[in-house]
Amino acid sequence: MRVVLQRVSHADVVIEGQVNGAIEHGYMILVGFKDSDTQAIINRMVEKIVNLRVFEDDHGKLNRSLLDVGGSVLSISQFTLYANAKKGRRPSFVEAAKPDLSSPLYDAFNKTLEQYNVKVERGIFGADMKVTLTNDGPVTIVLDSDQMFPGLL
Repeated sequence: MRVVLQRVSHADVVIEGQVNGAIEHGYMILVGFKDSDTQAIINRMVEKIVNLRVFEDDHGKLNRSLLDVGGSVLSISQFTLYANAKKGRRPSFVEAAKPDLSSPLYDAFNKTLEQYNVKVERGIFGADMKVTLTNDGPVTIVLDSDQMFPGLL
């Protein structure tokens, strides 16, 4: 599982000309899955995401979590996080989980976030989406379960 997490002051996703989800303060998260991802990996990643201290405290230090600040999440499925561009000019996506596996994993990811009482807005899995955001900081962090939790694979 790979996640690109951006701290935002605003983010929204538009599908077919309509706003499908929008948040003001929190994370815009791009999330991608591979075949070996499980609920156990999702649980660990979500626990890391909601407790990651990347919001400023009263002294301007990155010392507060999403839970501490009452932030929201705009969650966007993104199979291209598993692009492999080592050879040639056209990326390969063979490492990305197929939709019949990744769609339920995406749903499970969002539901797990909600179990922490986080407001989650979503894109639509597989849709053509236009995502707009204002990166706050900017703060952008990449999380990869293979590197973070190798024992869970």
